[in-house]
Amino acid sequence: QVHLVESGGGLAQAGGSLTLSCTASEGTLSRLPMGWFRQAPGKEREFVAAVSGSGGRTGFAESVKGRFAISRDDAKNTVYLQMNSLKPEDTAVYYCAADHVPIPWALTSRSEDYDYWGQGTQVTVSS
Repeated sequence: QVHLVESGGGLAQAGGSLTLSCTASEGTLSRLPMGWFRQAPGKEREFVAAVSGSGGRTGFAESVKGRFAISRDDAKNTVYLQMNSLKPEDTAVYYCAADHVPIPWALTSRSEDYDYWGQGTQVTVSS
């Protein structure tokens, strides 16, 4: 069992930056494929970024490519989402997720492939 806790959300101005963290308060994230998703009011949850179990592969939604970066530090049991050049349309609740199978090369953008989810952290970008 893995219990995920997101932090780092808040209010930012357009063009600004925020870094989200996702830490396992229970269990380990080591070698687990990880992802970030977001859900804006009135919209469905959407994929944002993913990192493979080894950290060697990453993937991003087209809407954030070139602006966001995902990384992991298994020693700290934490995955990060660095968000730069923020836009008002990035406003959403951001969720991190973990696959329960420790596959080093696995990378997925499908929410149904993830087994553990955090409670979410609000990111609001003002224009």
